[in-house]
Amino acid sequence: MAKMFYEADCDLSKLDGKKIAVIGYGSQGHAHAMNLKDSGCDVCVGLREGSKSRAAAAEAGLEVKTVEEAAKWADIVMMLINDEAAAAVYNASIAPNLEAGNYVAFAHGFNIRYKQIVVPDDINVFMAAPKGPGHTVRSTYVNGKGVPCLVAVEQDATGDCLDVALAYIAGIGGARAGIMQTTMHDETETDLFGEQTVLCGGVVDLMQCGFEVLVEAGYEPENAYFECIHEMKLIVDLINKGGIAAMNYSISDTAEFGEYVSGPRVLPHDQVKANMRAVLSDIQDGTFAGRWIAENKNGRTFFNSKRDLLAEHQMEKVGRELRESMLWKNDTDLDTASN
Repeated sequence: MAKMFYEADCDLSKLDGKKIAVIGYGSQGHAHAMNLKDSGCDVCVGLREGSKSRAAAAEAGLEVKTVEEAAKWADIVMMLINDEAAAAVYNASIAPNLEAGNYVAFAHGFNIRYKQIVVPDDINVFMAAPKGPGHTVRSTYVNGKGVPCLVAVEQDATGDCLDVALAYIAGIGGARAGIMQTTMHDETETDLFGEQTVLCGGVVDLMQCGFEVLVEAGYEPENAYFECIHEMKLIVDLINKGGIAAMNYSISDTAEFGEYVSGPRVLPHDQVKANMRAVLSDIQDGTFAGRWIAENKNGRTFFNSKRDLLAEHQMEKVGRELRESMLWKNDTDLDTASN
């Protein structure tokens, strides 16, 4: 069983005297920076000169520096910019300003796993990865709770990298929920696999197919949207709180019976698992990473075309119209919207 850590295992004082630079101020960046600041840590945000986020970070009471200045100033540099941009920023603005014994941290292992970023041996490398979006990392911290996190040490140059990583996660609130130890190799491969086959790729395709089948059969698109898409959150929330058993307890026996007799017809296990193994193989041997890196170098034509097609799909248009008609349309809290 994976090793778990909690607040009692984390010593926030390990960050005393250490300056932390959070590179990026997006979903994760703003949450890490604000939570660390509220935990009493010495933190700044590193952004390029023309970044639109500079004003927002400053307004939140955070010190803002250029990426180069932040890297030179800091003992711990947390990389919280997109995977596809991280290597160029690291090589141009961070690597030249590192000193032996510094710490470079990531919230996802992609660039380390696929060697897009290679950190010198005299620098510590760790991962502090919240298993939730940035707005949830922030909102749960404010409410006295936290989002579960993964921790991994890739390079332990000074012998205290795990202690510092755990302290960092405590600073962003993760120790309040629980911290699971892993490796950057395993986190990267399982994260990509889960996203592609189940959480994003698999679920989106499944919802889209269900919507299309009902609409093509003559049912109202609004009914199809509610049954195949809107209610997904309700089901997932039940699973999140108590597993499949909690979902089955809460739904009707009719729905549970349908789960047993129709689920395997839609997703025949042997074929689905064979397809999933092929996806996993592409992740393990670097095929997917190579394709994504090339896509970004070549203008993202495939990526952008697929995004545009999805935006124009009837499923998305109906969803936008339905959300506009609901009483919760003005709820800006992404943790409670649609509840």
